[in-house]
Amino acid sequence: MERNVQPDPSPRPRILIVDDELPIRDLVRGYLEREGYDTQSAEDGAAALSLARDGDFDVIVLDVMLPGLDGIEVCRQIRTFSDAYVLMLTARSEEIDKLVGLAVGADDYLTKPFSPRELVARVKALLRRPRAATALSAPPPTSNSGLVVDPARRRVTLDGEEVELTRTEFDLLAALGRDPGVVVQRAELLESVWGPDYDDDHLIDVHIANLRRKLGDQADAPRFIETVRGVGYRMAGL
Repeated sequence: MERNVQPDPSPRPRILIVDDELPIRDLVRGYLEREGYDTQSAEDGAAALSLARDGDFDVIVLDVMLPGLDGIEVCRQIRTFSDAYVLMLTARSEEIDKLVGLAVGADDYLTKPFSPRELVARVKALLRRPRAATALSAPPPTSNSGLVVDPARRRVTLDGEEVELTRTEFDLLAALGRDPGVVVQRAELLESVWGPDYDDDHLIDVHIANLRRKLGDQADAPRFIETVRGVGYRMAGL
């Protein structure tokens, strides 16, 4: 009698853990694998880049302090070939590392020492964000003074030239572009882009600065993204 063969379930998310401390790698791996994720690990920057190039990872947990190439440079290089979410780990006292890490394309960060459960929650929050919108479900493209944001294709062009954005930068720009001219509060942006458990304004501020830099926009004379002090941001009206 023939057996009904059930289709394979969707592949499990793949996580790359990069830290030069074996106990931390093992701790993070154990928590993530208990949640059903596939994991690989690397102990230095060169190994991390090699694995990231060869593997289709969904999230990369990346320590800032690595031997050889540090996490900032690793993140910078990863962003040239991968759109995996990057969650950076940084020492509590190194505030500049958080900002620089976000500036080179990281999506989120945690400070050491961290709670493994919080790390798992952050990974889950990143994975809940859509990889891409379908043409049927996505809103129509937004056009504004030469800037076109196309949610269906996750594509941004400025004066006809494509602008390379990270996933987080695109999601943030798309959130602002849904209602041009309407102020979006900071709390709304955090929930829309990062999820309901986030309350860190650094995430918004640094990514807005990244967007402005890539779009050639100026905070004091904005062409696209306007700051509404004490409230949030808005896309300049059409």
